[in-house]
Amino acid sequence: MILDTKIKASFMLRENINDLIAFAAVAEERSFTRAAARLNVSQSALSHTIKALEQRLGLRLLTRTTRTVAPTLAGEDLLATLNPCFDKIETRLLALNDARDQPTGTVRIAATEYAIETLLWPKLSPVLKQYPSVNVEFVMDYGYTDLAQSQCDAGVRYGEQVSDGMIAMRIGPDERMVCVGAPEYFARHGPPDTPQALSDHQCVNLRLSTHGALYAWEFEDRDGHEIRVKVQGQTCFNTINPVLRAAQDGHGLALVPERLARPHLDSGALVSCLEEFSPPFAGFHLYYPSRQRPSSAFEIVLDALRERA
Repeated sequence: MILDTKIKASFMLRENINDLIAFAAVAEERSFTRAAARLNVSQSALSHTIKALEQRLGLRLLTRTTRTVAPTLAGEDLLATLNPCFDKIETRLLALNDARDQPTGTVRIAATEYAIETLLWPKLSPVLKQYPSVNVEFVMDYGYTDLAQSQCDAGVRYGEQVSDGMIAMRIGPDERMVCVGAPEYFARHGPPDTPQALSDHQCVNLRLSTHGALYAWEFEDRDGHEIRVKVQGQTCFNTINPVLRAAQDGHGLALVPERLARPHLDSGALVSCLEEFSPPFAGFHLYYPSRQRPSSAFEIVLDALRERA
């Protein structure tokens, strides 16, 4: 019985909303003619709406004369209650409209440290200043991340090959891995002349933090056949920047992205080898589900990261 009463009251409230708006317009305008023009309805329809409202409430809300319309005491009391509510609703609707024009939300992206530092952050930093309601969370990952399991919106990987149901968008230029070492290391041991010769050298290893496996160094022979080499050395890291630093300090050879090593190669702090076995390959791509309905924040991130070269 109580539930039935609540349901009836809810339906009555919804039925009264438009009538209350009509009443407020008449009470504020003090005229059926002006209120009808404001609401874009006929004067007779407006008069009928007010009468129906008064009958349902069992109260006279307006005093009518041949020249004027004024709220009764009950009408003044109702109007004093309605106006703050209508103002609050209008303010909220305006805020929602502003939110539509001002992108908002959080985007989680899984990527390697190298991709975050050299590509994602430089592209997104100015955008985040432009859109203060857009948040980006970076999740460092060296694997092909399962986006659903990791609760990420997108991931970054080399190349455009992705599984079914995913979209790949290029976000960076072609890349190239180079084998580098400090001049003092080469002075002691000399450079390897083939990838297979790396087994005779100290190398700085990278352990993939996602899978726990050591990164196998990848090369290509002159015929385009892949060569994978597992190297040995005293040091091993699970992010790329310490690998580069260890190579600079003379602890062995390292296989790193050329863009990361370029400043040190140009300065002479590092020297490269096996370059003929290191052709360029497709650079970073952002991958995300094709069924995903992009949020306003995600669309801003996509546009900022898209490679336009």
